[in-house]
Amino acid sequence: MSHPSQRLDEVVHQRVRLGILAVLWEAQRADFAYLRETLGLTDGNLARHLRVLEEAGYVSSARVLDGRRPRTWVEATPAGIRAFEEEVQTLRELLPPVPPAG
Repeated sequence: MSHPSQRLDEVVHQRVRLGILAVLWEAQRADFAYLRETLGLTDGNLARHLRVLEEAGYVSSARVLDGRRPRTWVEATPAGIRAFEEEVQTLRELLPPVPPAG
């Protein structure tokens, strides 16, 4: 039997991409600015990570006009939700039970 670490998804496991999927898992969708501010990223850094997730089929994005201002909405795909949930489950298997503090 292989070690659980062998099941970690290289696309999801990276810190920023895991954070993006965590936000989207909870919120279903978020705009680019919200993701940038929440995760403390630059525009270029966030765009690069979103591109990786999009190429893997884990997120989709749509650019819309909000009044006169363009706004990019990002949403996790069903495959992205599944990948995130599997990653979390694998991480749980890797960590020993931690007793409550105190």
